[in-house]
Amino acid sequence: MEKEEILKELNAIFQTVLNHQDLQLGYATSADDVDGWDSLAHMTIISEIEKRYNIHFKLRDIIKLYSIGDLCDIILKKTEGK
Repeated sequence: MEKEEILKELNAIFQTVLNHQDLQLGYATSADDVDGWDSLAHMTIISEIEKRYNIHFKLRDIIKLYSIGDLCDIILKKTEGK
């Protein structure tokens, strides 16, 4: 799996969870850049990502997330070899 593919899939997850079909994420996008991406939405997004990729985030993983690029990197690391 490649980072660009993950970004596409994350975009679809965010569009669904935030009910914002025109949303386009970039690697530098953060919660401050997206309307509706609050703490509750964040946990729903994390849950959907865990289901989609069959992975589990630890609290320390979630705390290190500052941008979509960080999220892509963690997903890539957790799915390597799967």
